[in-house]
Amino acid sequence: MEQKTKIHAEDGRQELRITREFDLPLELLFQAYSDAEIVEQWMGTNVLKLENKNHGSYRFETTDPKGNKHYFSGTYHTYVPDRKIVRTFEIENSPFEPQLEFLDFESLTPETSKLTIQMIYRSVELRDQMLKLPFSQGINMAHNQLEKIVKNLTKKP
Repeated sequence: MEQKTKIHAEDGRQELRITREFDLPLELLFQAYSDAEIVEQWMGTNVLKLENKNHGSYRFETTDPKGNKHYFSGTYHTYVPDRKIVRTFEIENSPFEPQLEFLDFESLTPETSKLTIQMIYRSVELRDQMLKLPFSQGINMAHNQLEKIVKNLTKKP
């Protein structure tokens, strides 16, 4: 099955560009990143904090199959509803340093939208380490789950 989420990584650069078109209106795609209940469902995480505003912050908790807890956190630098989020992202207590993420949300039609994410790592080596993990499959699965959950939330009985 073709992966709908595309990852572009140029050799020698410390960034990734991720793009995905969704069969969701722009407002619903953005809501999937800003509504704690929806974030918990598609990411499979507990949202401990989600301050959707400029200079706000977030913190998520995930439990692995062995029962170990992992935390992900960051700060919002720019938060423009239905348009853009600029944030840091950090996996706490891991060898990966924080990264900077630019999320751009775009309406394609009244029923479809596009998300473009630019991730910037401290070094090319850190970016390449991330690419050695099942990162591509993971983000594609997460985006598939996002689309499925949001579509189910909007279905009328």
